Amino acid sequence: MTPRCALLLCLLSQLGWASGFKQGDPVTLYVNKVGPYHNPQETYHYYTLPVCRPEQVRHKALSLGEVLDGDRMAESLYKIRFKEHAERQTLCQMTLSEKEVEQLREAIEELYYFEFVLDDVPIWGFVGYMEESGFLPHSHKVGLWTHLDFNIEYNGDSVIFANVSVKDVKPVPLDIGPGAAGTGGVLIITHSYSVRWFESPLPHSRRAERLRDYSFFPKTLEIHWLSIINSLVLVVLLLGFVIIILMRVLKNDFARYNVEEDGMCDDLDQGDNGWKIIHTDVFRFPPFKSLLCAVLGVGAQFLTLATGIIIMALLGMFNVHRHGAINSAAIVLYALTSCVSGYCSCSFYTQIHGERWVWNIILTSSLFSAPLFLTWSVVNSVHWWSGSTQALPASTVLLLLGAWVLVGFPLTVIGGIVGKNRAGSFQAPCRTRNIPRQIPQQPWYKHTAVHMAIGGFLPFSAISVELYYIFATVWGREHYTLYGILLCVFAILLSVGACISVALSYFLLSGEDYRWWWRSVLSTGSTGIFIFVYSVFYYRNRSSMSGPVQSVEFFGYSLLTALVFSLMLGSVSFWASLTFIRYIYRSLKMD
Repeated sequence: MTPRCALLLCLLSQLGWASGFKQGDPVTLYVNKVGPYHNPQETYHYYTLPVCRPEQVRHKALSLGEVLDGDRMAESLYKIRFKEHAERQTLCQMTLSEKEVEQLREAIEELYYFEFVLDDVPIWGFVGYMEESGFLPHSHKVGLWTHLDFNIEYNGDSVIFANVSVKDVKPVPLDIGPGAAGTGGVLIITHSYSVRWFESPLPHSRRAERLRDYSFFPKTLEIHWLSIINSLVLVVLLLGFVIIILMRVLKNDFARYNVEEDGMCDDLDQGDNGWKIIHTDVFRFPPFKSLLCAVLGVGAQFLTLATGIIIMALLGMFNVHRHGAINSAAIVLYALTSCVSGYCSCSFYTQIHGERWVWNIILTSSLFSAPLFLTWSVVNSVHWWSGSTQALPASTVLLLLGAWVLVGFPLTVIGGIVGKNRAGSFQAPCRTRNIPRQIPQQPWYKHTAVHMAIGGFLPFSAISVELYYIFATVWGREHYTLYGILLCVFAILLSVGACISVALSYFLLSGEDYRWWWRSVLSTGSTGIFIFVYSVFYYRNRSSMSGPVQSVEFFGYSLLTALVFSLMLGSVSFWASLTFIRYIYRSLKMD
């Protein structure tokens, strides 16, 4: 085969098209990884177990997404030919030492499963069998599956589905001693396999449906539609209530304030109160301008990134057979959308009279990448210490670092320069006095902590149901496919965050407190805190994860997820509050 033909077949495979097999053609079975059933992110290479392996292990070339997903595919000794049955074929005979038997026993007792890949179709099965019976006397039996039955479905010249079965197979007891199948403290076992082919009515383009219906891992999405509809109805009612009440209050305020004569705006201190009296302070620029603009820029970047990922998913660019495709897409989009963060941050920083724009660009580029690198370093070190396949190889680390240094950071700088040069004036509808007005003492329900509790809980309640299914997908075994519902929930999340931020900002200004800048970011941005608290609840009550490897990864990346939501929702709530405040002060009769 010429290199041009090989490249064409590779591209067709990446697009999800079948390359086609003829009867008798070899179908390569790749062994991939093993790991505890209840710890999805704790995976190890299949050949770390004492199993049949070729003399020279040849690995499959993997995409970036597959490497990030912990895949480490290697060729196996299984000889499978297209549409040709095989019965009781010997794979290899092994002599296990006492140490190797103990390694297998520990793996089986921890419910290790394996993952093979046949023509991009994942195949799962358990390494062995464990049985606990009786109390007095107690019986503890551990057995190894040494024979696997491969059941492969095909349609025309393509593979549709495959799985393994041990239905009619007895496990080999893993015991060394009297009565064991070995001598001198060793165990002699023979691995074998059978292959059976079955015709399927599904075409190759729909084979993802067959994999979704397979139930090796538990199903938890049965009540998805009912829960989502219930959540949507509650959120729509909440939004309607907030908007109607706020509009009625504003209408009364405008009717009361606009009866003042045009020339009395400078004498408001004498007899007026409420949000109109602070019109000369409400647009006073906040402290920590650079940090605020960096938060807004990175939040806008993640808003663009999340929207892009959901749209790509709706267009069918991700499916269960494209291993790690969503990981690759997220990395590429994160690098390309860095220009968004630089532009939004530096543009607004220039508008509010910021002078250290170079420092602002550096802060914007490192606001998320620095915590990401720190978290990844800890998680990757733990995986490397345990020998997990989730530990990234040096080549992948250099590739990701190069993507940030050569693409992400330069685009942030370019976006920042463009934003600085194209930034206009701030366009405040009211002038700001040189001397700030004294803020009266506020009641307890207008304090920052209370606003954060209200502004964080309401958006979280809008996504709490969907959040469970996302966690079950990311930290479990589910394949998420209802991206249309996800888009609706995402839009409602942003709408709720914007409405709640506007309402809280109005109540803050009504108390003659003009420090709304950071308050608008923190109020809805606190949703990230609720998400992290929910992740702790999910870990303890909705999953069976355990061990230091899985725990470090779960809580490390849960913190990053909470940070992403805080930045994204903080940015949305700030711009919503700014737009609202500009509107109400522009609508007043003032000089």
